[in-house]
Amino acid sequence: MSLWSRIANALRPDRLSRDIDEEFQSHIEEAMAQGREAAEARRAFGNTLRQREESRDARLIRWLDSLRADTVFGWRQLMKKKVSTTAAVLSLALAMGACASAFRIIDALLLRPLPISDPDRLYAISFENTGMDGINGEYDSCSYPMFLRSREAVKQQADLIAVSYADRTDLTYGSDRDMERAHTQYVSGTMFPLFGLSPAAGRLFTQSDDITPGAHPYAVLSYDYWWHRFGRDAAIVGKSFRLGENLFQIVGVAPASFSGTETGTVTDIFLPIAMKNPRTIASPDNFWLRSFVKLRPGALPEAVYDRLRVTWRAVQAERAAGFVNMSKANREHFFAEKILLQPAAGGRSNLQRDYKHALGTLAILVALVLLIACTNLANLMTARAAARAREMALRVSIGAGRWRLMQLVLMESAWLAALSSALGAVFAWRSAPVIVSMISPADDPIRLTLAADWRTLAFGLALAIAVTFLFGLIPALRASAVRPASALKGGEEPHSRGRLMHILIGAQVAFCFLVLFVAGLFEGTFERLSNQPTGFSAEGVLDLETTTSPAQPAAYWNEVAERLRSIPGVEKVAIAAWPLMSGEASVDKISVDGAPAGDIMSDFLYVSAGFAGALKIPILEGREFLSSDFNPSVAIVNHAFAKQFFGGANPTGKWFERSGPAGKRIRIQVVGLIPDARSRDNFRRAIRPTAWVPFQSVDAQNVSQPKARGAFVVRTAVGDPLSLARVLREAVSRTRPGFHVANIRTQAEINRSNTLRERLLAILALFFAGVALLLAGVGLYGVLDYSVLQRRREIGIRIAIGAKSGDIARDVTTKILLSLGLGALAGIGLGLAGARYVQSLLYEVKASDPHMLAAPALGIAAVALLALLRPVIRAVKTDPASMLRFD
Repeated sequence: MSLWSRIANALRPDRLSRDIDEEFQSHIEEAMAQGREAAEARRAFGNTLRQREESRDARLIRWLDSLRADTVFGWRQLMKKKVSTTAAVLSLALAMGACASAFRIIDALLLRPLPISDPDRLYAISFENTGMDGINGEYDSCSYPMFLRSREAVKQQADLIAVSYADRTDLTYGSDRDMERAHTQYVSGTMFPLFGLSPAAGRLFTQSDDITPGAHPYAVLSYDYWWHRFGRDAAIVGKSFRLGENLFQIVGVAPASFSGTETGTVTDIFLPIAMKNPRTIASPDNFWLRSFVKLRPGALPEAVYDRLRVTWRAVQAERAAGFVNMSKANREHFFAEKILLQPAAGGRSNLQRDYKHALGTLAILVALVLLIACTNLANLMTARAAARAREMALRVSIGAGRWRLMQLVLMESAWLAALSSALGAVFAWRSAPVIVSMISPADDPIRLTLAADWRTLAFGLALAIAVTFLFGLIPALRASAVRPASALKGGEEPHSRGRLMHILIGAQVAFCFLVLFVAGLFEGTFERLSNQPTGFSAEGVLDLETTTSPAQPAAYWNEVAERLRSIPGVEKVAIAAWPLMSGEASVDKISVDGAPAGDIMSDFLYVSAGFAGALKIPILEGREFLSSDFNPSVAIVNHAFAKQFFGGANPTGKWFERSGPAGKRIRIQVVGLIPDARSRDNFRRAIRPTAWVPFQSVDAQNVSQPKARGAFVVRTAVGDPLSLARVLREAVSRTRPGFHVANIRTQAEINRSNTLRERLLAILALFFAGVALLLAGVGLYGVLDYSVLQRRREIGIRIAIGAKSGDIARDVTTKILLSLGLGALAGIGLGLAGARYVQSLLYEVKASDPHMLAAPALGIAAVALLALLRPVIRAVKTDPASMLRFD
């Protein structure tokens, strides 16, 4: 009989049995037709049951048949206890769904390779340094001259690809009134050929498009942008758009699979890197692009790294020679930087850098929740196996082997894992996009590939198998170790007192304590960061980030601001070079009384008259800017500036010098003092010395300098500032046609965006903590309830001979409480040890703080009290007469 026939017979046993019965009957009828008696014919066949079994075994695969039978039996066992089965499936599905959701995000952000040829040979150059505060940092940007030197140094072993950061840029396919924003990225002309990509329409860049600066104003659209913006219209090839002062011609569309190298951002338009601003390209100190290294076949990354390191040292020495008055400390710090060569198969982005550690921590928390769910189910399955001891003993007595008993229990576990996987998949499908939206800024959404492909399916299958053995193996081993003689007599099995289950409870409590502890650290960090004082009032403030083409004089900016002040609902309007805490900064060295400039730099913010009033920042000394003030002439400084450069004395009326181009010093008078107001976007660092200077500037000949970008800071008197967004946007364009509002954000939204990571960690960690507590409570209840049920006869006898309720309660809870205590101690040890791993994610919270350790302990104690209450009441209310009569 063929293999496929034997497999088919194993999967359709009823049909096989009918076929065997019909065959036996036909043989008997044939014998009777030959003149033999029916009884004689049956005797001639021998033992009918044995013959049937031998014939059946010959026509199917025995192990497959036993597997099918145990699968059916396992399903029936689950259906007998639908309530407990449903609870088990829901709890496990939640944990497995969280695991799958975490994997989808981690895979999309960190693990999924770029859709290019040989992504494993792609590396990225980055740099490591130690800040003046002693904290190690890493960045991956470099200048174009540095890129060219590095490319030349390794050209025999690798190809270098320059890729700028993806920026949201204003561009237009028509008039200036039709401005729109798109993610643009400047790339080397060799990027598409080296990545092995083919166009979806038109052509892609070649090396010839990236040789002469400004000579090839071409653009390649991403497939995603082509689809959403132009409906995949092939006629778009050859059309043009204007970006800044340049007119770019669209020459092609990238393939659908490729949307750029900056994971988390879909690049809309690719531009040749030679079309970048000439001054930016030529500057050795303007770090604005990433360098990717594509190793050639047979080349070793170590050899390429050695060449890059030598080149890096030479470039650093040349740059240092051009720095004027560099202090010894700064020089040592400058040359202490290291160059790194890191795998970049999954692309490179700031999102990866910022969330790599956070997602790793969340993955550990999810794994702990899964372990809690598995220990919970292991206890449930162990209790079920103990309750079925007589059944297992009977199976052994009639010939079942140990593996068959293990298979019987494991199939029941497999059913639970399969059902949980199905529900968990739905949870993961819905929850992963929600989590991404939690870390996604409203004005620039993150876009990750969360496809349900073979990678996700493979992870789900592996998870289901792992979970089956995690919570099913121990009960299966215990069930297979049954002693028939003792079990059939009603005796107790080894470990029947529940030592194994109490060990599992201890492990469950330890894991739960760790999850609660870490959740408390993250929640404390978020609370402290979100409550950090900013020094200004963000409520009711709108920031209208505006660009002009061409640059416009300050008088025109003031004219637009005056028009905005006349709109109903607007209280005050001021102008700044950029919104506070938006991530932009300008720094320079400061000298006082003719002394050399020190190592401490000051931030500079360009603002108009009325800026302090618009953000409700008080002027402590001196005055606000006047409409006649210009830069460079006067400045308003904060407390940190006064403390750093004037020894804390009132700086009003005093002078300082700012380092200008080519070492030239610019003399500025302080006209006002303000409290420390945060202008940078990092809540974790102290507010830096900051000087405000007037938005309107003049050059050395006192000629007013036009401005191409700025932000109108509008304080509103309405409940929802965004309700005025459309009116304000239209007013800007109508007042001056050259002005275009590129983005509108509330200041409160900008402030919140600086704690997105901490908010994500706090919310998810608290959610997992709640799940862990729920699972721990269910596990405690199940173990104690089972223990009381198993000991009901003993409890009845003790009550009959005079035991008090307190004695009964203490007796049935002693081991549970001991497990709780030991588990909590283990959890404290794990928490203190694991806190070092998440230390970089914390802010002003310590793992050793008593309240951080007390909160998880109290939470577990409260849940334990609720879980133990009902079983204890059942124990003390046991009726001795009914128990003894029953037994």
